[in-house]
Amino acid sequence: MTRALSLDLVSVGEAFEDLVFHGLPRLPRPGEELRTRQFTRTMGGGTVITAVAAARLGARVQVVSAMSDQAVRRLRTEGVRVQNLKRAGEAHAVSVALSTRHDRAFATFDGVNDELEARVLAELRRRIPRATHVHMALGPRDLPAWLPVLTRLRAGGVTTSWDFGWHDELPGQRGFEPLLGALDWVFVNEREARLYTGAPTLAQAVRRWQTLARNVVVKQGARGAFALSAGAIVRAAAPKVKVVDTTGAGDAFNGGFLAALVRGRPVAACLRAGVRVGSFSTRAAGGLDALPRRPEPGHRRPETRDRRPS
Repeated sequence: MTRALSLDLVSVGEAFEDLVFHGLPRLPRPGEELRTRQFTRTMGGGTVITAVAAARLGARVQVVSAMSDQAVRRLRTEGVRVQNLKRAGEAHAVSVALSTRHDRAFATFDGVNDELEARVLAELRRRIPRATHVHMALGPRDLPAWLPVLTRLRAGGVTTSWDFGWHDELPGQRGFEPLLGALDWVFVNEREARLYTGAPTLAQAVRRWQTLARNVVVKQGARGAFALSAGAIVRAAAPKVKVVDTTGAGDAFNGGFLAALVRGRPVAACLRAGVRVGSFSTRAAGGLDALPRRPEPGHRRPETRDRRPS
């Protein structure tokens, strides 16, 4: 990463070539073949979708990942700067998504992503990005190695966030709770909120998150999202849209939220931006094609503010 650039957001982590089979009536049963006339080939992964969503809202964004030349070209057309850590001859990652209107399943070939974490850590140790915020989107394996990196970013005035996705091996690993505590923001969906706290219910997970992280955003799909921040729960409802495919919607939410956050907007406004961008992303297959380019005039969704439960 170069300190010569002045950036709002650096999005760090995994990228994929996404093969999306959508319009399925349901997910296939074991041994069953379903057919669909709807197929999209695009680039995806939390790192990429978050970056493009934020860039379309006017944020100055850089991606640090390992990806194909085609993905690099697409990001540049979106105005996103790229540091590509993939080396010659290495295979980029591929993910296959099977999608209905309300659910999805994935199969993934990791390719160069198996080598990515060590390369990202080396870059972040080497120099602090000249950016307002650094967002991570990968499942970490070397958890203790991340803590000094996050501490150094904070000391350099850079705020941080992480969307771990679903990695059921993370809870209980040495270094996971200190890692959560070192971040400024953690993004999870409802299932992940329970997974990473070991709580059987969302209400219990919320109480547990109070002790684990500074700020947490819980994404709830069509029901919007809420944030645990500054001793309160802040909520935002999602707009109604005609859903085509939900692939990448959570990552699009992150991009909308972070684009508002780096501009110093209050949490309620960040949530409204997140649910709007995440919802609108579902209007087309894949995570990129339906992302909005700027807020629509007069758009406002209701939110409520409660005291955080004791």
